[in-house]
Amino acid sequence: MPAPPPIKNRIRELRFHAGEMTQAALAERIGMTRQTIVAIEQGKYSPSLEAAFRIAQVFGVPITGVFEWEG
Repeated sequence: MPAPPPIKNRIRELRFHAGEMTQAALAERIGMTRQTIVAIEQGKYSPSLEAAFRIAQVFGVPITGVFEWEG
């Protein structure tokens, strides 16, 4: 069984609190595909630093409000 990813995120929770924003809407706002957002939310893919900052900006929180290193 693979180890859990060292980077956890709160994207799903933040989307819920942002009026239940869809994955597709978030993807469009940051210039990514919905499939990429799904993979990031599930911890299967770590976003680039630029993408991480864009996600945080959409929700108006610092990057540490979205992502947490569990290394």
